[in-house]
Amino acid sequence: MQYSILKRRKIRALVIIGILLMLLYVKNLLERQTFRSISNTFTEVYNDRLVVEGYIFQISENLFQIQKLIDHCNIDYDYSKVINEIASNEKSILEIIADFEATNLTEQEATYLTDFKKIIETDLNIKSYDLLYSDSTGINRAQVKIYDEKISLARQDLDNLSKIQMEEGEKLISKAKVLINRSQIWAQFEVALLIILVVVMFLLLFRKSDSNRGMI
Repeated sequence: MQYSILKRRKIRALVIIGILLMLLYVKNLLERQTFRSISNTFTEVYNDRLVVEGYIFQISENLFQIQKLIDHCNIDYDYSKVINEIASNEKSILEIIADFEATNLTEQEATYLTDFKKIIETDLNIKSYDLLYSDSTGINRAQVKIYDEKISLARQDLDNLSKIQMEEGEKLISKAKVLINRSQIWAQFEVALLIILVVVMFLLLFRKSDSNRGMI
């Protein structure tokens, strides 16, 4: 009779140990998934936000050079090849935009980037220097003003794209914090399971040892 009771206790203890080990295994699987999510989040922060902010800065620099050429800011500059130089800057911008488009764009980003690309490809696609300057009348201020207004619109798109990088970056960092906090909770859960496991094993061994002494 006593042997039967001991056997049942032992089986019950082994079942509890098995459940605890299973919970530890499941916890480890979930924690691996959490760490993968954290890694992916920080990768996204770098590839889709920090790198993109660098793209925006490069585009802004090229756009600034285009505006300088259109506005004839440097009086001593040789403007004989200005159309080619503007086209070269626009080509550089479009190459950067191609890299930008390959990132994980939000709906708003896609809208602003499409609008910006249209301005570069269409509105600032200057075919003739005569649109900017002629020997008889000098700088075509009316046309230059139109181009400046288009550049202002392009800069607004860049500013909006830059703001999105900040907003989305903050969201990703918040997500990473949640994942890290969740990982810490899982770690505490694991410690609790290990303590319970040790207690169960101790009781199993202690009761078995105590019962053996009672039988003697």
